[in-house]
Amino acid sequence: MSPRVALSLAVIASALSTGAVRAEPRAVIELFTSQGCSSCPPADQLAGELARDPSIIVMSLPIDYWDYLGWKDTLALPGHTNRQRAYARTRGDREVYTPQVVVNGSVHVLGSDKDAIENAIVRTDKQPGTLSLPVTLSVANGQISASVPATKGAAAKGEVWLCPITKDVPVTIARGENTGHTVTYHNVVRRWIKLGDWNGTAHTFTLPVRDIGAGDIDTIAVVVQSGTKEAPGAMLGANTAALR
Repeated sequence: MSPRVALSLAVIASALSTGAVRAEPRAVIELFTSQGCSSCPPADQLAGELARDPSIIVMSLPIDYWDYLGWKDTLALPGHTNRQRAYARTRGDREVYTPQVVVNGSVHVLGSDKDAIENAIVRTDKQPGTLSLPVTLSVANGQISASVPATKGAAAKGEVWLCPITKDVPVTIARGENTGHTVTYHNVVRRWIKLGDWNGTAHTFTLPVRDIGAGDIDTIAVVVQSGTKEAPGAMLGANTAALR
């Protein structure tokens, strides 16, 4: 039995006793999208389809750099634009566009191309350290707890982020390239909250539920990512939990 499988089984056994169990994900999909982008609705629809796969964590990250086209994106965060540009700097390819999907923090593809996304999942799964950490996430007694196990090697350092998520957000767009259309955005990230740095030792990060903000949040995702906010790298571990 491989160390990764043994560790995963141990975490699952522990989670069964606490009620915090979820299949280990095979991919974290980040979709950079915009209400002002006429090419984005097919990618937004595909994100909803992929989100139904329990082995994939999908996060929609609306950006704001198309707002000048006539419609201000109601879900966009400047931090999402900064994150997309940080990925491009890290890769060194200057590829910043919508709809763009970043798979497991490493590979970017067209967000509406399902085959390309699946191929990117296979490619990144072969990279050392990618999603090698089984993160245990639970919500109980008004407290969020995210536990990251110990490990060694190149994948033994990263940042731990919590993302409050709204699962489905229908938006009627009144101006711009998508005028007159109502588009539903899936798993929309509303904030990025840094829980701390992880240095390879076992650690549990906690946060009161009240600190995540808006009342329309119904899910949370926690990711452990190599690199930094300014130079994000491969996803080392991730998990989600429902708030309601």
